[in-house]
Amino acid sequence: MSIQDAESRTSIPRRVVGGSPLPPLTVPGPPEQPTRAARRTAVRDRAGRRLYAIDGIRLLAALMVAMHHYAGTHRVDQPGNRIWDRPVSDIMPTVFRFSSYGWIGVEIFFVISGFVICMSCWGRTPRQFFTSRVIRLYPAYWFAIAFTTAVLTLLPGVWDRLRMRDVLLNITMLQSGSGVMNVDGVYWTLWSELRFYLLFLVVVWTGLTYRKVVVFCCVWGAAAMLAPISELPLLELVANPEGAWYFIAGLSLYLMHRFGQDLLLWGILAMAWLMGQRELGIRIDEVEHVSGWRGSVLIFTVFLLAMVAIALGATDRIRWKWLVTAGALTYPLYLMHYAAGTAIINRLRDTMDARLLIVCVIAGFMVLSWLVQRFVERPAARLLKRGLDTSFARLRNAGV
Repeated sequence: MSIQDAESRTSIPRRVVGGSPLPPLTVPGPPEQPTRAARRTAVRDRAGRRLYAIDGIRLLAALMVAMHHYAGTHRVDQPGNRIWDRPVSDIMPTVFRFSSYGWIGVEIFFVISGFVICMSCWGRTPRQFFTSRVIRLYPAYWFAIAFTTAVLTLLPGVWDRLRMRDVLLNITMLQSGSGVMNVDGVYWTLWSELRFYLLFLVVVWTGLTYRKVVVFCCVWGAAAMLAPISELPLLELVANPEGAWYFIAGLSLYLMHRFGQDLLLWGILAMAWLMGQRELGIRIDEVEHVSGWRGSVLIFTVFLLAMVAIALGATDRIRWKWLVTAGALTYPLYLMHYAAGTAIINRLRDTMDARLLIVCVIAGFMVLSWLVQRFVERPAARLLKRGLDTSFARLRNAGV
């Protein structure tokens, strides 16, 4: 088609007025498609925004775990158990049926952690990464140790209180590496998180890029697959095969969020799902014993699809300010709810309906979590950040 033919199809001639033709009336054509560069710019702009939906999912995962510990574990469904004294499936069968799947909230935490850690440390130095992790993890954790130890001292009979030297070692958050029990059983996830941070710190040290994070996911995934058959305890310790693929899923989702989707990232996420569903089955067989594989995989799959929607911008319109507060409650709620909460249930189980008791205990811990976040975490984080910044400045100038 010639240029003249094209113009004749897109312009309508105007009649002549006073000997001068009016400019042609142009009919608008189809809208121009955004260029690849424009799409990349839009994705990068979206990558800098706060994802409120993730805060909501974090709180939902914490509530799932709390419900599981109070009314869905194999322990609480045994006759004469220390928490309810009789099987919880006899007391509230429907609640037990749903709560038995709440443990999947931990795997959800791991995926979100991979996403959020990659997002929060992009463009940061190793020093900034280290500082951010210390001020985020330790203040609420130290309070939780003191709180849980005090509650177990005042309300004995459900859990055995640790020796003081073991309680003190828990302050380091490295007790699992020394073979010492946790003050609260839920702290086992922190050991998994710390190993992930240590590995990812290597990538942060070299400077985060799309390529480096993809290579890290592939190398870590290969190590996690080889570790169980290697019979090398050190490799299993570092590779963390029980949790690696959940963190890798989170990393691939963040790369989708920051750079846009591609076949390679979908492949990494698919591999993480395949390996993750196997780990779910192993955990059911070896630890949980209360839920089914199909239901667990369904819940995990729905969650991953929700995270895909978040990563690709489908939830960008969700900007409810209360979700920020909800997300801030998650960490202290998770740290404090289990041992102390079950000890409280043991003392109050005959005073009210079991379902109402669980609601009251969870509500109480949410209020306590808000207080911890407001009056412990914030002030302590400011002090720790100031002290660490001063210490690192001295290190830089030590040779002067």
